[in-house]
Amino acid sequence: MEGQLWFTELLNRAFAKPVNAILQALPPVFHPDHPEAPIPNHVAMEILVIAILIFIFVLIRSRLSVTKPGGLQHLAEMVNDFITKQSEEIIGPHSEKFTPFLTALFLFVLIGNVIGLVPGFDSPTGAIQITLGCALVAFVYYNFYGIRTQGVLGYLKHFAGPVWYLAWLLFPLEILSHLARVMSLSVRLYANMFAGDAVTNAFFGLVPVGIPVIFILLHLFVAILQAYIFTLLTTIYLQGAVAHEH
Repeated sequence: MEGQLWFTELLNRAFAKPVNAILQALPPVFHPDHPEAPIPNHVAMEILVIAILIFIFVLIRSRLSVTKPGGLQHLAEMVNDFITKQSEEIIGPHSEKFTPFLTALFLFVLIGNVIGLVPGFDSPTGAIQITLGCALVAFVYYNFYGIRTQGVLGYLKHFAGPVWYLAWLLFPLEILSHLARVMSLSVRLYANMFAGDAVTNAFFGLVPVGIPVIFILLHLFVAILQAYIFTLLTTIYLQGAVAHEH
């Protein structure tokens, strides 16, 4: 199939048959357009990002040292401390239990954003399917902890507002507002990364030397910024979900 990245082609050669068999067993909406290559580029890139993260985590774990930490361990500790302090400032005490999820989310989005700068790869976050998946994971996570922390009735009170006689109006509006967060998170990340990839590739095609470096640096800045914003908004939503009314 034309348009496949080399890594996508590699995965399709190895796993096309079992993947296609699974998809064919699902409802027709899940059937691939190209049965010989059922794994699209964005899914292949997502798999690659996950593989990179697992490799990094295993590498850091195997080289953990208290006396002589390596550069990669220092970098991992910096990211972890940054996420921990930010969540503590926003969520408050006992926020450290959310650090693993928020750190993993930040790293996945970050690597997914910047991997498109490597020749031969695309940013999986430049596909709406991937950003929507990330947004849904964040949505389910903070709502789960909201219910777990406050109970079903206590959590639903957040949607009713502080004035009981306006609850009939505020409740559906708050539900719609929360659902809109999924679209907001996914579209913001997708639009920025898709536009960044398009601009960078366009200037590479027009002027292959010199000027594109500026856009690569700009793309890198946007990639880091969008990963931070995605994680920050998730942290804010999490704070609103687990906060108790006083």
